[in-house]
Amino acid sequence: MSIDSTKGISGLKGALRYVRAYRDHVFVVKLGGEVLADRHQLDLVAEQLALLASLSIRLVVVHGGGPQASALSRRLGLEPTMIAGRRVTDDAALEVVTMVYRGQLNTELVSALHRAGVQATGLSGVDAELLTARRRPPVAVTDDSGVEQMVDYGHVGDIEAVDPRVLRTLMEARFVPVVSSLAGDREGNVYNVNADTVAESIAISLQAQKLMFLTGAPGVLRDRNDPSTLVTFADPDDLAELMASGALAGGMRPKVEACIRAANGGVERTHILDGRVPDALLLEVFTGSGCGTMIVGRKEKATYLGVDLAG
Repeated sequence: MSIDSTKGISGLKGALRYVRAYRDHVFVVKLGGEVLADRHQLDLVAEQLALLASLSIRLVVVHGGGPQASALSRRLGLEPTMIAGRRVTDDAALEVVTMVYRGQLNTELVSALHRAGVQATGLSGVDAELLTARRRPPVAVTDDSGVEQMVDYGHVGDIEAVDPRVLRTLMEARFVPVVSSLAGDREGNVYNVNADTVAESIAISLQAQKLMFLTGAPGVLRDRNDPSTLVTFADPDDLAELMASGALAGGMRPKVEACIRAANGGVERTHILDGRVPDALLLEVFTGSGCGTMIVGRKEKATYLGVDLAG
């Protein structure tokens, strides 16, 4: 037997305890636009998701598509406006995100999962009243430069309610739901909702064991220009300090905020990792070292580190 074969068998044995622990539990996996941009990379991620599904892990996949929406906007002569990592969505921008998220990208992601042997089905938050939202009123926002301003985000929704029955029905039948980040209200209006917030809200509603963000960054960095400053493990208090210091900006900020809310809302563990790294998802799930940032609540942190909360 070759050395590589021996290592492979050893790796399988090492992963067995994780396989047993995760069977029939829910993972919510959010894919960023950077991961969706390259078909080969998307196929590699789909293969990893297929492996998780084959181990009886119940998956819900949520996707954004900000870079693709921005690219289409520019091709149409419309310069996108982003403030504190979130898109201002006027009438024209809403048309763009609806076409890109629910149309192009949702179909491409479902197709990639089909190529990997996964029975997936696409939907948005509007379908089956999965996500009910209200239009966000003008809000005071501190931008990445530290300046506070009042911002009207337009057709951007804040989630008021999640009805996960359609997700549970699909997962019970062993389908993988693929959710694009649109939501509706009771008057039939459609809203653009930040995909990180969608993933967080769905994970909380399902009391998922894991919420995982596959991004175009290594994880949370203390210095966003230095990958060696990766934060491998954090709780909400640690991240609040990083946000206060200005270390978290742009698209990373909404992800971290979503992880904090999810951890405080009962999701056991949340993760931010680079979806472009080979087998990043599997390394994070099935090895102790992982490859990104794991974020947990205080209680889960104590359990993970073997700390007595009463002490």
